[in-house]
Amino acid sequence: MDVRAAVAVAAGKPLEVTTVQLEGPKAFEVMVEIKATGICHTDEFTLSGGDPEGLFPSILGHEGAGVVVDVGPGVTSLKKGDHVIPLYTPECRTCPSCLSRKTNLCTAIRATQGQGLMPDGSSRFSIEGKTLHHYMGCSTFANFTVLPEIAVAKIREDAPFDKVCYIGCGVTTGIGAVLNTAKVEPGATAVVFGLGGIGLNVIQGLRLASADMIIGVDLNNDKKQWGERFGMTHFVNPKDAGADLVPHLVNMTKRGADQIGGADYTFDCTGNVSVMRQALEACHRGWGVSVIIGVAPAGAEIATRPFQLVTGRTWKGTAFGGARGRTDVPKIVDWYMDGKIEIDPMITHTMPLADINKGFDLMHAGESIRSVVIY
Repeated sequence: MDVRAAVAVAAGKPLEVTTVQLEGPKAFEVMVEIKATGICHTDEFTLSGGDPEGLFPSILGHEGAGVVVDVGPGVTSLKKGDHVIPLYTPECRTCPSCLSRKTNLCTAIRATQGQGLMPDGSSRFSIEGKTLHHYMGCSTFANFTVLPEIAVAKIREDAPFDKVCYIGCGVTTGIGAVLNTAKVEPGATAVVFGLGGIGLNVIQGLRLASADMIIGVDLNNDKKQWGERFGMTHFVNPKDAGADLVPHLVNMTKRGADQIGGADYTFDCTGNVSVMRQALEACHRGWGVSVIIGVAPAGAEIATRPFQLVTGRTWKGTAFGGARGRTDVPKIVDWYMDGKIEIDPMITHTMPLADINKGFDLMHAGESIRSVVIY
């Protein structure tokens, strides 16, 4: 069938909105009509050419919401008419990783997903007979897409597509990093580096966890108001602290009779390896945990003095906030619908598919938290 899509034809070039062909679902697959999709920094990272696993031509997008319109043979957990969110991190519930309960990184379809293909090793997208790659197993920059059954979360039908699509990546990643990966406890102190979409959701997660002191760090003073809106208690612009940013943060978090400073938890949401080091070194000796969320450029490496780790600090990474998509995403949708978390203020711009490149422009200019394409 013919569908409308924004095609990434090559690294560094604008997306081309055009008509492409989509084959129907095969065994254990579903076709979803995408109603809305967010534009994420990860999409921009791939489009820029910085992603070592980036494939072209492809249909990007991984932060969507829509309705199941067809199911392939063998599908049992979904039916036509179900409202769903595509998952770039699937949950098969049967692979060794899923059964371990130690990670959310399901391996059932990792090999083919990384090749831009469906589990049978082929693509459902093409243009004039030429193959188009899938992206992160989702390809939500098309108004219809095909996904494996295990990479789709069924959600409640009264949730607005143009808001809950954000749960497909940004919301879940930020909140999950706090609740699943760091397991922040009430009364903790935390520092969040980078107050974009992910950082603001980390702050939301810290508020949910009842953290006490929540420090936001960003080069843009306009982010102070945003952070405070979602629960931040203190703001620091690194320009004001200069080379003394880490000592400044450590001093802010001093407490107790011995006046030893350092945050219980820090979160890097920037993808900058220098900031990742600062985040670790701003942790409390003995127990501080620093979580890396931001995606660094290809070939980048992190470094610190071994002393920082020997004295009890821990570096951790997280993907999709440690969430198990089919299990956890519907719960997060419920949190939104029940007013426990906010999404609406972060959707700063909406646009039709024809204007999708404007969404990337807004991102580059730092003028948006999240732009959403509405089909």
